[in-house]
This record gives sequence, structure tokens and C-alpha cells, in this order.
Amino acid sequence: MTNQLKLTALSSKAGWGCKIGPEDLAQVLRYLPEETNDPNLLVGMEGSDDGSVYKLTDDIALIQTVDFFTPIVDDPYMFGQIAAANSLSDVYAMGGTPKTVLNIVAYPIENLGPETLGEILRGSSDKVKEAGALVVGGHSIDDKEPKFGLSVTGLVHPERYYKNTGARPGDVLVLTKPIGVGILTTALKKDLLTEDQITSVTDMMRTLNKHASRALQTFNPSAVTDITGFGLLGHAYEMAKGSGVSFEIDNKHVALLPGTKDLANKQVFPAGSRTNHAWLKEYVEYGKDISTEEELILCDSITSGGLLISLPEEEAKAYINYLSKQYFIEVQEIGKVSEQKEKSIYVK
Repeated sequence: MTNQLKLTALSSKAGWGCKIGPEDLAQVLRYLPEETNDPNLLVGMEGSDDGSVYKLTDDIALIQTVDFFTPIVDDPYMFGQIAAANSLSDVYAMGGTPKTVLNIVAYPIENLGPETLGEILRGSSDKVKEAGALVVGGHSIDDKEPKFGLSVTGLVHPERYYKNTGARPGDVLVLTKPIGVGILTTALKKDLLTEDQITSVTDMMRTLNKHASRALQTFNPSAVTDITGFGLLGHAYEMAKGSGVSFEIDNKHVALLPGTKDLANKQVFPAGSRTNHAWLKEYVEYGKDISTEEELILCDSITSGGLLISLPEEEAKAYINYLSKQYFIEVQEIGKVSEQKEKSIYVK
């Protein structure tokens, strides 16, 4: 590599922490025209789903999604892997299979040289290959702040895709990855992480949601989404609100990445997590024993997080057991779905 500049040093915000906040985004989206009445558009912009679904035939529907962000780690190969896993995750959250991807590149070619970008693309390509998809092209611009991501096209049966709405009272809430990514990656920019913590958060972010999604195909999930920039509670709120129910989340059962609590107690939070926390204030009721730091952890802005799934109780147990035995994935039951109450989410 011809250049030793740290990738994260070139970005003001890392990973999904660079996302426009939910309240500002809502104001922007008001300017978009209403969707046309095309009966083949099964999922569009009417909700907060992870991608669109368009019916092509009685057996085939197209999933389309796009994601890109600023560097979240300094290793360019790992950045490419994480960006790809994050982009592919939206197709998995919809119950689909990724097929083709296009690279999206904004890059300071004179400052960093071609080798670093080559490593980013190589990391992404390896992850796309692991997903069983193909890189078929892309677009690049010269930019002082590096950014990378993918536009992903996937396939799903038009009657078997997942939405982030439909959760039903009595369902169990399941989370397939620990949280704390935003806190740890913010600490990484400040050189506050141990090598073990860097490995832990990096490995989690670059892990595909492939197995967790495919395993769901033998069950009947009521609602599915992946946890990214709006944090666990932000995406849970979207699911609860869209489903017309309330969620009861047990803070003790939400798995955290190693070091998350200690860093939170030192007030190491990305700006996105604080924005999420402020946005959710009127929709969430926290138990009296939940500290402000714990509230912020649950609102932590995440990059390439796990799936949040609403499942009937017996199916949830079988799903958790299957993933732990077949793929050694530590899946957590984090709460339950109840009839709609005053608040969308209750944290105990």
C-alpha cells in the first residue's frame, strides 16, 4: 500500500453514523411524489421497509436496495467486506437471495492511490461471492471523503417476502447479532479499543445475515427487519408502529459486544445514537432502573447489524435452537409483542 493515511481519519462520521437522522429524513421524503398504482409493486416507499419488491411473474419478484457509507474501520479490505455485508443485508431482511450488485464509489484517488481502493473492492467482491451473487459493474466519483457501498438486486417469490410490519400480539422478538457497533467504532476512531475488541466488532459487521435469513424460510415470521442506523429501538419502533402493536423489550436479554458498557459509561457515543435517542423519546418508556447510558446503547447507530424478527413463540424457540446448533449463531429472545398501548416500546 502506497499510503498510510487512516481511512477513518478522512471521514467526519463513520459507517451508518453518517446517515441523515430520522426526523430530518422524514421531512425530506415529503417532497417525493406519490407512487403510481402499479399492481406489481408489492413493496414501495409507503413504509420503512429495507427494500422494494416488484413482481415480474407469478413465481419471481425483484428486490432492489442500495446502501453506502463512509469508512468505519481503517483496514480497506475489511471496510469493503463490511460495506458489502451491510448492503446485502437488506435483501436478506426481505427474505430474498442476492443475485447482482453494482459498486458505488466516492474516493480521493490522489490522496490514497489506487491500491487502497483496490483492496476495498477486493474485500467487497469476496463477500459478494460468499453471498453467491455477482459484481456486474458500478460507478465512481473523485471525492475528498471516501464512501463505498452497493446497489443490490435480489430475487424472492412474490408470496414469500418479508416485511417490517405484521408483528402480532403474543409473538416473540428475536435478535440475531449483538449491538454496540456504533459505540465501539466511535472508540476505534479515538484509539480506545483493544485488538480483541477490534476483531470482535469487525467480525460481527462483516458476517452475512445469509444463514439467519435462509433458516427463516422453514418458519412463518410475522415481521422482519435488519438493525442499522436507527439502532435497535429505532427499527423496533418502525416495526411496532407499522404493525399497530407495542413491544416489550427486556434490556438484560439484549446481547452487547465486549466493552460496550464500559465505553458507554465513559460517554463514548456516535452522534447518530444521540439523535436516535432524542427522536424516540416520546415513543419509548424506559424502566426506572434503566440508566441513560443503557438507553443510548439501545439506540446505538449500528452498521451491518443482525435481523430483528417477530415470530410465534413456539417457532421462535425452534428457530433459535436451529441457528445455534446448525450455524453456532448466538440468537437472543429479547422481548414480546403485545396489544397496542400508549407507547410503542416498553423497556424493562
